[in-house]
Amino acid sequence: MRKRRSEDLGRVKRRRLVLMSLLRSTATVTVTVALYYQAPLDRSLDAGTTVWLTLILLVLGGVLTWQVRAILDSPTPRLRAGEVVPIGLATLLLSYASTYVLISEHHAGSFTENLGRTDALYYTVTVFATVGFGDIAPKSEMARVVTMTQMLVGLVAVGVIAKIVLGAVQVAVQRRAEEVVADPSAASAPAPGPGPSDG
Repeated sequence: MRKRRSEDLGRVKRRRLVLMSLLRSTATVTVTVALYYQAPLDRSLDAGTTVWLTLILLVLGGVLTWQVRAILDSPTPRLRAGEVVPIGLATLLLSYASTYVLISEHHAGSFTENLGRTDALYYTVTVFATVGFGDIAPKSEMARVVTMTQMLVGLVAVGVIAKIVLGAVQVAVQRRAEEVVADPSAASAPAPGPGPSDG
């Protein structure tokens, strides 16, 4: 039995899929931000913190791998990819923001001002977006090293991850097209009405 493709669904069902995808992404990002504001970031900054950040980055890599496989198997690969990007980006930014809060809390003078959670998130986003307002800047060697790693990871996230996710979407869409060619009954299926295309 072949998988149902988004093109096989009616306009109402496709819109429902898009809405559910947006709700899942929004809910996940909201929960992640709420956890950031509730996380116990008052623990000491030591080698364990470095291990913690490294583990988070490894988990992000594992989640990305799992999501790419899910995109490949999804009947709506573009829609699935649209969920991956905001969730992964929010997790990455909040991981670095947490690290900056820890640095600022335990090593006074590491930044041009003491960073609260919102300040750290603001700084993280300005570094990621390469805006560089200059109102908050790293002063200590540790803060500069972590900021440099964020710059490098950000470049990888924007470049490589986008390429991987888009590549997975292209492969999945091509597979769906090949399934239609291989399955004569798919070619005789009625054409869907106008509506948002998601995959």
